[in-house]
Amino acid sequence: MEKRDGQACKAADASRQELIPGVPEHRTPVLDLPARAPNASFTFDERWESRAMTVFDTRDTAPTGEAGATNLAADMRSLFPKFEPSRREAMLTALATGFALATQPVAADTTITTDTEGLDASEVQVSAPDRAIPAYRAKPAQGGPFPAVLVVQEIFGVHEHIKDVCRRLAKAGYLAIAPELYARQGEVAGLKSIDDIRAVVATVPDAQVMGDLDAAVAHAASDGGDVARLGIAGFCWGGRITWLYAAHNPKIKAGVAWYGRLVGEASELTPKHPVDIAADLKAPVLGLYGSADQGIPLDTVNAMRRACTNAGKTCEIVVFEGAPHAFHADYRPTYRAEPAKEGWSRLLAWFKQYGVA
Repeated sequence: MEKRDGQACKAADASRQELIPGVPEHRTPVLDLPARAPNASFTFDERWESRAMTVFDTRDTAPTGEAGATNLAADMRSLFPKFEPSRREAMLTALATGFALATQPVAADTTITTDTEGLDASEVQVSAPDRAIPAYRAKPAQGGPFPAVLVVQEIFGVHEHIKDVCRRLAKAGYLAIAPELYARQGEVAGLKSIDDIRAVVATVPDAQVMGDLDAAVAHAASDGGDVARLGIAGFCWGGRITWLYAAHNPKIKAGVAWYGRLVGEASELTPKHPVDIAADLKAPVLGLYGSADQGIPLDTVNAMRRACTNAGKTCEIVVFEGAPHAFHADYRPTYRAEPAKEGWSRLLAWFKQYGVA
C-alpha cells in the first residue's frame, strides 16, 4: 500500500481548494486517517473502509453541472491512488480487550474472572499459512510440556470470555490457545449489532479456519505444548468448528462441542456441516446442548446422534433440560450455573478419558 506524508497531503488539498470556487471552508477536503490502535500495526477494520476515501462531497461543489461535479470528484480521488484498502488489507493484528461490544452490558454478578497467578498468559502471534494472526495463549508458568487444547471462539471472536476459558484450562494443567479466526475479515468485538457481526462471520471460509487451527497446533508444539495430547473445545460458532476439526485433523485425541450448530445449507465457504462429516470423525466428540436452545432444534441434535451411531463413531451428546443457547457464557443472561458447571466437569473427564491430560 502506498504511503503518503500527512502534511504533504493536507497541503496539496489546501492548494487545490484555492482553485475550486464555492467550496465551503467546513468541507475542506482532507484525508480522514483512522487512529492507530494500541500495540497494533497500522491497519483498517471494516468500519473504517466506508470512510477511508470520504475526501470530497459533490453536494458541496460550485454549481457547475452534474458532469463537472463528477469530474471534480474523480480528480480529488486521483490525488490518493491506492489508498482505499481491500478486504485482504483490512487485517486484524491484535486481539480486542474486554468483552465484545454486542454483549454489553455484561452480567457482572455471574461473570467468572480467572486470575493469572501461576500462569504464563498473553497474546501471541501464530504463523498461519499466509500471515501471522493474533491468538491468546495460557499455560502453567512452570513445568511442561503440557497437553494442548485449541479453544475456538464464539461468534464474538476472541474476547474476554474466551481468554478466561483459556486461563481456566491452564489452571487445570493445559496449554490452551485461542486463535482469532476472523482476523482476515475484520474485528467483530467492536461491533454493536449481532447482524453486523454475522455479516463478517458469513465471509469466513471453513478451509481458512482449518488451516489457522493447524497453525495454532504448530505454535503450541513450539511453545511447550505436547500435541500428542491434543484436544479441542469450541463454543457457539466454535462448537460447529469443533466437530469439523475433529474430522479434519487426525492428531486430535478428543473434542468438546458446546452448543454448536449441526446442520445447514451447503455453500462455497461452508460446504459441509457436522451431520455431513460424522463418518469422517477422527476422535471422540462430546456435545453439550440445551433443550431450550431456539437456534438448535432437538431434531438436529438427534440427527447428529444417529449419524455418529450409523458411522460407528464415539460420540456422546448431552442435552441439559431447560438450558438455552450459550448456557456456559457466564457474562450473559443466558448463563445457567448448574449446566455450565456440569458441562465443564464433563469436558475435563472427557479429555482425561481419551488421552488429553
